[in-house]
Amino acid sequence: MKTTRYLILLMVGLLALIPSCSDKTESLTFSPLSDYAPLTVGKYITYRVDSLVFPNFGRNIEIRKYQVKHVIDAVFTDGMGRPSYRILRYQTDSTASRPWLPDGTYYLTPASDQLEVVEDNRRIIKLHQPLRAEYSWKGNRFLPTDPYEPLYNFSNDDDMTNWVFRIDGTPAPFTYRGRTYNDVLTVEAANDILNVPITNTNAFASYTRSVEKFAKNIGLVYRQHELWEHQPNTGGSGGPYKTGFGITQWMIDHN
Repeated sequence: MKTTRYLILLMVGLLALIPSCSDKTESLTFSPLSDYAPLTVGKYITYRVDSLVFPNFGRNIEIRKYQVKHVIDAVFTDGMGRPSYRILRYQTDSTASRPWLPDGTYYLTPASDQLEVVEDNRRIIKLHQPLRAEYSWKGNRFLPTDPYEPLYNFSNDDDMTNWVFRIDGTPAPFTYRGRTYNDVLTVEAANDILNVPITNTNAFASYTRSVEKFAKNIGLVYRQHELWEHQPNTGGSGGPYKTGFGITQWMIDHN
């Protein structure tokens, strides 16, 4: 009888735990996409940009500095019947002493569980629910094979459709070049580095790095997207060279 009584008490105790676990699971909530990608016509963000280029047929390294402003211009319906936002981009010099000139257009589409960016008919999923640490998705799965050809003849984009975008940790302050941004969500997309820094110019090297940071109630505040490779070109004329590009941008102003 004692054994039976103990078993009954044990079962009652276990059953009592089940609602408790269920309630805890149901209480989990995650920030909506709109917290990290607020979209309102008239909103703008201005960035300082360092652009890495390799002039002189890849024999030189140069950093070009300028500012870009992204302005939400209008709402329209995309080809899938979804509301989308048209973004106008303007560019000026690094000190904004020259006039702002048009520099292209792209689109943002906030779906129920993801944020899509479309530029030059290429679609990338920048953010995806749930916005929690270590959640991942294939953000480039809609891209074509070798999306940067024929502009760049390199291997960095060979596997871009399989890049795994991952939320790195929880929102936290982020400081870059003396500026601090609060409640920043970090999305890591690529970090594949081979033989860099280059100590042997006769060896192949490559650098693939892609990370973006979104601040709550602001949007994108930092981006590094750098893809290049070093070709030793042994036996060829002109010696070693580099091909590719790099973009590092950080927010300096917004409304």
